[in-house]
Amino acid sequence: MSLQERVIHEFESRFDDSPALLVRAPGRVNLIGEHTDYNDGFVLPMAIDRAVWIAARPRRDRWVTCHSLDFDRPADFSLEQIEHGAGWGEYVRGVAWGLQEAGYRLLGWEGVVGGNVPVGAGLSSSAALEMATARVFAATSDLPWQPLAMARIGQRAENEWVGVSCGIMDQTISAAGVTGHALLIDCRSLETQAVPLPSETVVVVLDTSTRRGLVDSAYNQRRRECEAAARFFGVPALRDVSMARFQSQADGLDETTRRRARHVVTENLRTLEAAHAMRQGDAVRLGQLMDESHTSLRDDFEVSSDALDSIVLCARQQPACYGARMTGAGFGGCAVALVHTAAAPAFAKAVTDCYGKQTGLTPRVYICTATDGAEIVPPSLPSH
Repeated sequence: MSLQERVIHEFESRFDDSPALLVRAPGRVNLIGEHTDYNDGFVLPMAIDRAVWIAARPRRDRWVTCHSLDFDRPADFSLEQIEHGAGWGEYVRGVAWGLQEAGYRLLGWEGVVGGNVPVGAGLSSSAALEMATARVFAATSDLPWQPLAMARIGQRAENEWVGVSCGIMDQTISAAGVTGHALLIDCRSLETQAVPLPSETVVVVLDTSTRRGLVDSAYNQRRRECEAAARFFGVPALRDVSMARFQSQADGLDETTRRRARHVVTENLRTLEAAHAMRQGDAVRLGQLMDESHTSLRDDFEVSSDALDSIVLCARQQPACYGARMTGAGFGGCAVALVHTAAAPAFAKAVTDCYGKQTGLTPRVYICTATDGAEIVPPSLPSH
C-alpha cells in the first residue's frame, strides 16, 4: 500500500468517511548553493518525490485535529487560542499561528498526516509538513494559494514558533517546486526561476546514516563570521561582494574569516553558473561545479565530515557520476550526486558497497525525480 493510500485508509478508519481533500508537499535536496541563503545569495534546490501527505475534511468550528501515521500524539488545538505543545504537532500549530498573525481568518479541519521524507537527513521534512499544513488551511479556509507568501509564513512559524533558525529556501522549494526542474532562488528578492535538469540525468541522494552533532553552534559561528566579513567589506551581505573586490581586499581579513567569505563569494558564482549549465543541458559542467562546491565546503567553510567526504569520493569513483557534493548544513546527513539515469541503480549499489567498506556504515540511497510543490491531489488518483 502506498503512503497516499495509507493516509486515506487511516482517515476512513478514524472518521468513517472519505477525505474531502488530499494534499501533498515535497521534501527537497539542494543541488548547489550551500550556506549562501543567509548571505542573501543564490540557491538551487529541487523538490523531490518524497513528501508529506495530509488527508483532511473541513470542520464547522475552529478546532483542528490531525493524527499522524508515525506518532501517537495528535495535533489537537483550538484556533481561538493556540498554545505551545510538543513534538511534530508544533509545526501544524506554528503554521496556524503564522497564518493568523498574517491576518488570515482560519476555519478548523480534521485529518491524518503521513510522510516518507527521512527525518534529520537534511531533506526538509519540517518544511514539507509546514507547506502541507498551509495547503490544507488554504483549501479549508478558502484562502488564495500564493506559494511565496505561504513559504514566508512557514519560515516564520519555524523561526518564531518552533524556535529553529532557518532560511527561506526549504519552504520556498516545497511550496513552489516544478516537475523536472530545480528552482534558482534569489534569497534576497525571493525571485525564482525554474531550471531544467539535463536530459538523461537523475539526482541521487546519499544519506551517510550519520547525523549532525555540531551543527547548531557551528552554524551560528559561521553566520557570525560571514557577518563580520560583510562588515569588513561595508556591504549588507556577502552576496554584494564581487570576486574582483574579494581578491583585491581580502588580505585585510584574518585567515579564517577570509576562507569563510571566499566560500560564499565563489559559491554564489558557482550556483549561477550551474543554472546556466542546466539551461544548456550541460551535465558535465554541472557535475564539475558540484565537485568544486564540495571542495569549498570542506576546505574553506569547514562543514564537511569524514563520512560525507567518504560517500562523495565513493560517488565520484563511479563512471556514471557527473559530480557529487555534501548538501545541507554539514557535519553529517546527506550528499547529492548527479548521475546518468540508466546507470542509477548500479550506481546506488556500488556506492553502498564502497561506503560500507570504508566506514562500516550502511547508507540510505534515494534515486529522486523533481516534482511539483505543495498541491491538492485527487484522492482517487495515484501520486505522480
